[in-house]
Amino acid sequence: MPVALFISDLHLCPTRPAIVELFEDFLDRQARQADALYILGDLFEYWAGDDSLGDAFNAKICAALKQLADHGTRLWFIPGNRDFLANSGFALASGAGMLADPTLTDIAGSATLLMHGDTLCSDDAAYQNYRRTVRSAAWRSRFLAQPLAERKAQIEALRRQSEDEKQIKSAAIMDVNAATVAMVLRDHGYPRLIHGHTHRPAHHSHAVDGRGCERWVLADWYDGGSYLACDATGCRAVTLPAP
Repeated sequence: MPVALFISDLHLCPTRPAIVELFEDFLDRQARQADALYILGDLFEYWAGDDSLGDAFNAKICAALKQLADHGTRLWFIPGNRDFLANSGFALASGAGMLADPTLTDIAGSATLLMHGDTLCSDDAAYQNYRRTVRSAAWRSRFLAQPLAERKAQIEALRRQSEDEKQIKSAAIMDVNAATVAMVLRDHGYPRLIHGHTHRPAHHSHAVDGRGCERWVLADWYDGGSYLACDATGCRAVTLPAP
């Protein structure tokens, strides 16, 4: 029976070697047995541009993904808020197909909407304004024209600022907005929805216009690893054993 796996918010970086080891083991074991692996954003702690493939760590992660793709598991990637600068260079190095956010697709006979999930957090107006700015072609062009070292320094500064801001934001404002979720489900024909970003793994049921829809929120990989497996019988969340 065809099985698709879904992960997001791994935030891989050299300072978290246990999680990197867990991810590599996941690729060698569970992902190799799957028909497809969908990575729904924030695979990396940050991605400063495709020229950062020169970093040994980034090259190692992409090589592991490419090995999986060459083995026969179809690999798909939706950029997140930490790695939205991943582009064709990343795709070539990893063997991943790049998907738009959102993407509506068929998963084992069920219409399924895939998103990173940050656009669902519409109550956080400051973040949404920031997102629109950095996703613009003009901003990307100016940013990527700078030397890689300068880009990394700016990203580190933005990360520190973001962590400080999280301390004063309410928990509710950083979660999805129910009306926005309903609008997205309605606009895409009432599919199943799978996303990450909020770091609040759960299985939700929504009634939209009298239609029943399910929403799966993927877990982050800060304290361990997990994935969502979907086949013709439905979806189930699986926690990985510690490395």
